[in-house]
Amino acid sequence: MIDSKDLLIIDSLKKDAKASVIAIAKKTGLPATTVHNRIKKLVDSKVITGYTITIDHKKIGKNILAYIAVTINYTEFKANDLAQRDIARMITKFNNVEEASIITGGTDMLIKVRVKNIEELNKFVINELRKVMGVDSTQTMVVLQEVID
Repeated sequence: MIDSKDLLIIDSLKKDAKASVIAIAKKTGLPATTVHNRIKKLVDSKVITGYTITIDHKKIGKNILAYIAVTINYTEFKANDLAQRDIARMITKFNNVEEASIITGGTDMLIKVRVKNIEELNKFVINELRKVMGVDSTQTMVVLQEVID
């Protein structure tokens, strides 16, 4: 069971996955041995499933972040024996797609995309995304400012 000490460690790792056990211990006020043992327990129990990096997307030429709401054509979808998850998996194979989530509400899926510029976004939506079997319509929302704490 996860407790408040585990949550402190997780919060610290979310901010800096490369932080040393000693740095996390200082930040959380927990003994280094406790931090080490709890991280091991969190990894072994698959609460922590991996470590990642944070990228400055502008430095790698991915200046535009957009979310695309996708509506599925269920007639075409069922006729080809596809599940919504299959379409999401197809979409995540595109280089510009960071995530594809199946959602509730007025649309069926929300896709997170990073591209170099608006022209590349336009080409992705028209030439790739809208050609995926089962994709009926899309609504693209360009992020004006990303606020990360």
